[in-house]
Amino acid sequence: MSTFKVLIVEDDEVTSMNLKMSLEKQGYNVVSVADSAVQAQNKIKVYHPQIILVDISLQKGNDGIELAQYIHDKHQLPFIYLTAHSDSDIIEQAKKTEPYGYIVKPFDPNSLHATIQMAMYKFNEENKRHNHIEDLKTDKLNLEKLLYNKKVADKPIVPFGEGYHLDISVCESFFHDKKIKLTKKENAFIRLLVAQLGLVVDFEQAINYVWEEEGATENSVRTLVWRLRNKLPTEIIKNASGIGYYIED
Repeated sequence: MSTFKVLIVEDDEVTSMNLKMSLEKQGYNVVSVADSAVQAQNKIKVYHPQIILVDISLQKGNDGIELAQYIHDKHQLPFIYLTAHSDSDIIEQAKKTEPYGYIVKPFDPNSLHATIQMAMYKFNEENKRHNHIEDLKTDKLNLEKLLYNKKVADKPIVPFGEGYHLDISVCESFFHDKKIKLTKKENAFIRLLVAQLGLVVDFEQAINYVWEEEGATENSVRTLVWRLRNKLPTEIIKNASGIGYYIED
């Protein structure tokens, strides 16, 4: 099990000590305990916890919810509410802060462990998706630069193949100045190939660039290319067996 750094924010000393002992017994690193929102804010900066357990009420009614909102907005850390409340109004308020779970007091050690593990898994998966999206944005920006560098003088036109050109301003392909009717995905794939004329676009790169939704496979790319070849007037898309496709420079 990964040893996560945990900060406990709980104003009841008995509950906080029981939580600390239970977590440490299960292998967690409890970096500190805070009994107020102000103390918690300071300790977050000092101890850099990976996950925070927050008493939903603390000393002043909604202090726990306000602290959770601060954690969400300023630190983007996962947090779990500790609550003895079943009041629907309080729960509705708490939901808006987007917690990663709830632990009802008195807590069960096994449920506590499971909730933390699920929260950290969800948080890490969200970070992976976010990083993947940022990488895609970078890739697309680099591709736009490649296309721009290939354009003819001051026109938004990139020639390719024999008699083809891509109008990068509208992402449309033409053959002898006649527009080729292609789908959004087919146009995106042509754009990717033209940006890297003479280089192989592998399956993974094609999937990441062309498909916004999840679930695309190498067969999805092959099917797209088959349909695209049937629409193009000449055979310009070449196979790189088992790797991907390219258009000769």
